[in-house]
Amino acid sequence: MKYSSIIISALSLFAASVTMSSCSDVLETAPNGSLSWEEIFSDPVKVSGMLAKCYDKIPQKANTYQNFEALVVVLSDDAWSSADGTSGVPVTSIYNARHNASSHPLRDTGGVNANGGTATGTAIGNYWANYWGQIYNINLFLDHIDTAAVTSETERSRFKAEARLLRAFFYSELVRWFGKLPIVDQVYDFTAHNPYAGMKRESVKDVVDFIIKDCDYAIDCPDLPWRITSSAENMRMTKALAWAIKSRMSITAASPLFNEGNDYWEWAYKINSEALEALKANGYALYTKCQNTKIYGDGPANAFRELVATKCQISASPKDTETIFQHRVNNGHWIWHIGYIGSSENNTAYCGAGPTQELVDAFETIDGEPVLDLEKPYLDEQHLQPNYNPRNTLYDPANPYMYRDPRLDQTVLHNGSTYIWNGKSNTVNAYTGGKHEIKSSGRTNTRTGYLPCKLIKPNTDGGSGNVYNDMLPWKFYRLAEIYLNLAEAAAEAGYLEAARNAANEVRKRVQMPDLPTDLDQKNTILRIRNERRVELAWEEHRYFDLRRWQKPDGDLHATCSWLTAMHITKNSDGTFKYERKNIWNKERGGADNRDLLLPLSTSEAERLKTTTGVDWQNPGW
Repeated sequence: MKYSSIIISALSLFAASVTMSSCSDVLETAPNGSLSWEEIFSDPVKVSGMLAKCYDKIPQKANTYQNFEALVVVLSDDAWSSADGTSGVPVTSIYNARHNASSHPLRDTGGVNANGGTATGTAIGNYWANYWGQIYNINLFLDHIDTAAVTSETERSRFKAEARLLRAFFYSELVRWFGKLPIVDQVYDFTAHNPYAGMKRESVKDVVDFIIKDCDYAIDCPDLPWRITSSAENMRMTKALAWAIKSRMSITAASPLFNEGNDYWEWAYKINSEALEALKANGYALYTKCQNTKIYGDGPANAFRELVATKCQISASPKDTETIFQHRVNNGHWIWHIGYIGSSENNTAYCGAGPTQELVDAFETIDGEPVLDLEKPYLDEQHLQPNYNPRNTLYDPANPYMYRDPRLDQTVLHNGSTYIWNGKSNTVNAYTGGKHEIKSSGRTNTRTGYLPCKLIKPNTDGGSGNVYNDMLPWKFYRLAEIYLNLAEAAAEAGYLEAARNAANEVRKRVQMPDLPTDLDQKNTILRIRNERRVELAWEEHRYFDLRRWQKPDGDLHATCSWLTAMHITKNSDGTFKYERKNIWNKERGGADNRDLLLPLSTSEAERLKTTTGVDWQNPGW
């Protein structure tokens, strides 16, 4: 069932946006003429253009969501949005549990076209429609590439591998958001009476096996490179990305939310072991030496901060050998004056997302001891009674930021932190009456007593010079994640030494001690989960980790319903009093069982049920 003479726009080449149930509606004819698929695939230039189109809709991240919000982060327990009382913004709807299948602001959020870095259309959001549209376009490309006109057989080989890896990428995104999916590897004839007859949602493991098959095809392709070395090819697919997708998807399929009661951790451990070894053998390594100490200082986490706040150089021998895949957008973060120091300074607008006390609690002390008991970090539902780790002798509630994992100061601005504005060093005054104090309403101040700094260069001040054009392209995959994916799979599979070794490599970069060798399996898993939270904070992993670690009948109430801020009072002698308080006096929404996965839109679910006879909607919606 394939198209043989579809008429498409000579300008757009083919549909840029399409849902599974209405593809034919968007295949419009341009007013100035049209081309058949045969005509397009007989021209090497147009074939190359079609592959470029398959790269469309690779999403932006960070603060590029609607209303300049780090939306995925503020829907985890790592952050709280100062837009929580603003009418019409996504967080207000979700925090107040007003989201539903017909209108879900995370699923439907729009993107930023002008800074999308992609060919056309919305750069983020609208996941179901956008990603299925891309899979349709990729399948169409793959359907023709074997006989298409290309400049060489080497080019054909690479184009085919890129298309299949792009399909794996978009499928991997869909799995994380929606769970079970149909496996669609052909172009459906939408002129047929019912092109979807027999289609159904397959298990996540089966979908991941399909993703891995595409990744393996790319890895085996002799003409696909391991690394992009030319700026003209920035963001093109690589073998390294194929291994990274395999790594992330294997632990996704093995996780409780998706494994359907099966134990896939041994399988995931093998894949991640192979992924790490393949990446290391082909030039990928953790970034451990800071190049610009003038900006990032000489502290133990300066290389970590430089890595996460600097664009990876496109070169055959880049200094950053850790970044595996980054967006091409230069100013894709929109962090200046929004997600850094808030509106307390000139040329600023909103405070944006503030790190929670829960995130700050996750950073160990420098002796390698967790501050809280990781199995039960709080004694009460509202997180006001921390359950301190009795083995920790360094943490002082009266001086809570001393002797902490150095990644804390490279992730969170807290009371007493310094920052650059208008070329001058300033101090964060987060105490009551201070410049950066907590306010319970409005978008101009933090709700939590903290501000983010991780993804911003320390000298990006946005002050009178408006220094904001050197923003960081989003890094989708970096090698530290692969180490931690391996650590998690190894711990779950019972290979505790291998788990510790993998996690310790990440910890060594910031001079944190190795994990204790006497940890049992349960506590090894807890430590590695916490390590993920600390190392990958603000990179959108926490949102997905919290969900995949739940069983299908679980929810997020223990982690995401009640979140806390640090209220600070300055004493007359210059010392400070620190007090935990809830940000709201009610539960925050978005933590129910149904919130483990995004819903299909009501109209899409009904349409697919009508055509397939199967209920496609996710539980609870």
